[in-house]
Amino acid sequence: MQFTTPLLHGKLIRRYKRFLADVTLDSGEEVVAHCPNTGAMTGCAEPGYEVWLSPSDNPKRKLAYTWELAKTFDGHFIGINTHNANKLVAEALDNKAIAEFSHVQDWKAEVTPPGADSRFDFCITTAEGDAYIEVKSVTLLEEGKGYFPDARTTRGAKHCETLGNLAAAGVPATLVFCVQHTGIREVRIAEHIDPNYAAAVRVAHDKGMQIIALGCEINEQNIKLNQSLPVIL
Repeated sequence: MQFTTPLLHGKLIRRYKRFLADVTLDSGEEVVAHCPNTGAMTGCAEPGYEVWLSPSDNPKRKLAYTWELAKTFDGHFIGINTHNANKLVAEALDNKAIAEFSHVQDWKAEVTPPGADSRFDFCITTAEGDAYIEVKSVTLLEEGKGYFPDARTTRGAKHCETLGNLAAAGVPATLVFCVQHTGIREVRIAEHIDPNYAAAVRVAHDKGMQIIALGCEINEQNIKLNQSLPVIL
């Protein structure tokens, strides 16, 4: 996924009110950027981090900048924009870059399966029929391990319940962890943050829901999925 315009570099002053971040650009100008991440962002928003913003010339936007990337004091890149996780998976589906989905013939975004009450990120079409994918962006790093979620998520638990029911009924269903943090080498379920979500994932997995984690290569020009990572349940 190539950034459509060159990103602007700066230093993070603070993130606040969930959707706002104050940044000092290299020019010395202080700007307010939109933060496209509603999670806790633990370890992702430390004052002094290098950050990169995408500019917008849309006059209807309240804020002219979107916070896209951060770089930790250890030199790891983080994809801040959670919306990019779906874009990365879509690009990989088009390029057949994910081994587990190399047989995909077509896909649609934001689809509710027949008889279900949850909408999923992707419905993929294969020679065997339809299958469903839900994508989650992972950025929480603790002691060298990646965790999801970074905050309680009732909606995420409901998604897992539905995916598990689909799998039990013979419809392939997959939970994809898109890891937008170059310091993460494996993914675990954050039971210490949301035990209900952890239980929902394990129940769904027992019913046949597949779980995969995909790591990213991240730099100032682009982000792309480049490796599979182990998932520890």
